[in-house]
Amino acid sequence: MPKDAFSHVTTWVFDLDNTLYPPQARLFDQIEVRMTDYVMTTLGVDRSTADRMRKEYWARYGTTLTGLMREHDVDPAPYLVDVHDISLDHLEPDAALASHIKALPGRCIVYTNGTAPYAERVLAARGLEGHFDAIYGVEHADFLPKPERAAFETIFSKDGLTTHDAAMFEDDPRNLRAPHDMGMRTVHVAPDSLEESHIHFHTDDLTAFLAKLL
Repeated sequence: MPKDAFSHVTTWVFDLDNTLYPPQARLFDQIEVRMTDYVMTTLGVDRSTADRMRKEYWARYGTTLTGLMREHDVDPAPYLVDVHDISLDHLEPDAALASHIKALPGRCIVYTNGTAPYAERVLAARGLEGHFDAIYGVEHADFLPKPERAAFETIFSKDGLTTHDAAMFEDDPRNLRAPHDMGMRTVHVAPDSLEESHIHFHTDDLTAFLAKLL
């Protein structure tokens, strides 16, 4: 990694799930079960149908919620409260990650397709509370999800960041395309790397990656 690759960055944007905690925590396993249960109850379908719809909507729209809103006029607020009501017992504080984030020059923000209250719970469980200048959930993007460019534009406009001076850390490669096109430095945080033109860097260890920047 070139030493000056991030020298221009003044705003550091972090996704939440599987980015600020390791995927081994498997929080999304819990969320997916609650999503499927919600689809079953709300639409009156069986589990296999609900599970198939959940996966199809995620692939087509970026989130299951977006599919439910657009195709079934589902109210997003109660859905978001329900599906994020999960146990965080598997999360552990990461003092090194907290130290590195605190040491980054400029502002640090969280932007998630989950909700801000859920993000606050996760950050507290990871020992990262108080280390971010702002936390944005899908509700702040008028329920438009990543990877839609309009969602990023809404959040970045509210935050006032300059995209050419910002970096985005994400586990889902789809969610790095719009930030790349908007001039941001992009980092794919995941076990496996992808050779894609919209991904500048890859890491399977966010803590170690940030340590190299500092």
